[in-house]
Amino acid sequence: MIIASRRYIAGRVTNGTLALDGQPRGKLPPGAFDWIGLHAPDAAEMALLQAQFGLHPLAVEDALNPMQMPKVDAYGQQLFIVARTAAIEEGDKIAYGQTALFLGRDFIVTVRFGSDRDHGIVRSRLEAAAEHLIEGPDYVAHAILDFVVDGYQPLMEKLEESVQTIEERAIDAFPEPSTIRRIFRLRRQLRRFVRIVGPMEEVCERLSAIELPVIDAGARVWYRDVLDHMRRTLRRIAGLNETLASVVETASLLEQHRQGMMTRQLAAWAAILAVPTAIAGIYGMNFDYMPELRQPWGYPAVLAVIALICGGLWLRFRQIDWL
Repeated sequence: MIIASRRYIAGRVTNGTLALDGQPRGKLPPGAFDWIGLHAPDAAEMALLQAQFGLHPLAVEDALNPMQMPKVDAYGQQLFIVARTAAIEEGDKIAYGQTALFLGRDFIVTVRFGSDRDHGIVRSRLEAAAEHLIEGPDYVAHAILDFVVDGYQPLMEKLEESVQTIEERAIDAFPEPSTIRRIFRLRRQLRRFVRIVGPMEEVCERLSAIELPVIDAGARVWYRDVLDHMRRTLRRIAGLNETLASVVETASLLEQHRQGMMTRQLAAWAAILAVPTAIAGIYGMNFDYMPELRQPWGYPAVLAVIALICGGLWLRFRQIDWL
């Protein structure tokens, strides 16, 4: 579906909609370029654009595949860029999309799959400031990539909130099994994010540091700004991973401490109960010649000895915090 098709001359949008009929374009006047935006196009629509703008068939094939990894490829005097979008869904699940950009000296074509964040905001902002559109398609490409990378921030904030909640609960008590499962789901989501979106750092680095077609030398500073935002996002992801790992480690230490306390308590009570058990065992052997059997004070004396020994052990174990 074609979202927008406009021609800009000297930073101003021309009247009417640009016709997309598959006919090769003529030479545009100086300072003019076309901006075409599509959402989930089919092969027929892309074939029209390929014929009209002279797009490379390999780039068209990649643009129609919504599972591409972020990359930047040069085809003659054209540039093909793939960026991945990401948004948080219910249950800390991350939904991924893709935005492909075809960049030429006098055109930019964007192909979007899977993302609900259209580029209308970017287009309106640029059209309100003609001095930016005068810079040409490479500035528009920067604005779109910046829009994509900025779209990671709500996701980061939601994940940080979830991780902070888990961390606070883990300090107070050993995590429930459901919380432990959530921790491992979050770690899996973070690893997947780095695998899918992480190559965006390399894309931004190439655009900001390497001489590429269509990207003017003076425009690289814009892409360095996007690179800085991307690196900041990856650092936040690494921090979340470290926090979740520390939560798991802390929970393991707390559980080991709890089990150790239980073991010490059982050992202490076993030591205390061993005293009356041993004495009772001696007097339960039923021998006739035991001097204490005929003494009237024998029974209370034995009970007193048992009480004294057990009381002494109990006080000792209380002092060393075993009970």
